Amino acid sequence: MRGYLFILLAALLWGMIGPFSRLVFSQGLQPLEVAFWRAVLSWVLFSAHALMTRDLSCRRQDLPALLFFGIAGVAVFYAAYQVAVNRGGAALAAVLLYTAPAWVVVLARIFLAEAITPVKGLALLLTMAGVAGVSLGGGGLGHGLRLDAVALTAGLAAGFCYSLYYVCGKYFATRYSAPNLFALVLPVGIVCLWPLVTFAPKTPVAWAALAALALMCTYGAYFCYYAGLKSLEAGRASIVATLEPVIAAAVAFLWWGEYFTPLGYAGSLLILAGVAVMIRDSLRSPKNVDP
Repeated sequence: MRGYLFILLAALLWGMIGPFSRLVFSQGLQPLEVAFWRAVLSWVLFSAHALMTRDLSCRRQDLPALLFFGIAGVAVFYAAYQVAVNRGGAALAAVLLYTAPAWVVVLARIFLAEAITPVKGLALLLTMAGVAGVSLGGGGLGHGLRLDAVALTAGLAAGFCYSLYYVCGKYFATRYSAPNLFALVLPVGIVCLWPLVTFAPKTPVAWAALAALALMCTYGAYFCYYAGLKSLEAGRASIVATLEPVIAAAVAFLWWGEYFTPLGYAGSLLILAGVAVMIRDSLRSPKNVDP
């Protein structure tokens, strides 16, 4: 139960990224600035953790991989997710984020020569059908939100970048702890985002929401997730973590009045079904490795 509670708490914290981001947007900040401050404040927390535990190192041969991960996994990922939340809402962004397993299947086929098995093919088809359903049925998102090409592209881009956490994670897992890794890659994302940001005056509410994004939704979520993995199998942890978009959708509905049309909800369920199929397949594999 300890492991399940930690993973559930991580899913809850990750599910709050969209709602807290919308709170910051309501205070006049733009998506890129929100992504920038989330990276900066999170870097302070991860670096402090790494320094306190004396776990801060970097291998020279890993610099190209760390640079790539910092650009794609921090700068592009954080920015794309914030744009998706701003244009399409917290629920839509969270659902499209979970297209990541489908991207993993495609990337593994291209770069790792992994075969697309019938189970993986089914998961990919479910995800594609789900994206189509969300795209066609996302017309009523509530409170002035709309599903346009920008929201859809940003959401799918966030899902693609999130998939790199699985692909690159296998490489970094045996080399760096989570605090050490993020202490190294977050500055890369910060440097990439900085020239693109237009800074706006910030209210106490905006600073509080930005702090919550960093402390709770980033540092706290990862801390809980890895704490849960100490007493729970990776596959089972992944199942519980898929509650993230469900939590995000529920909070977004209660807090901001966001909603899908029936076709949009059906598409969301298909995407989560594709994730469930992939997780079930990984549980059956003796080589199941957590990223």
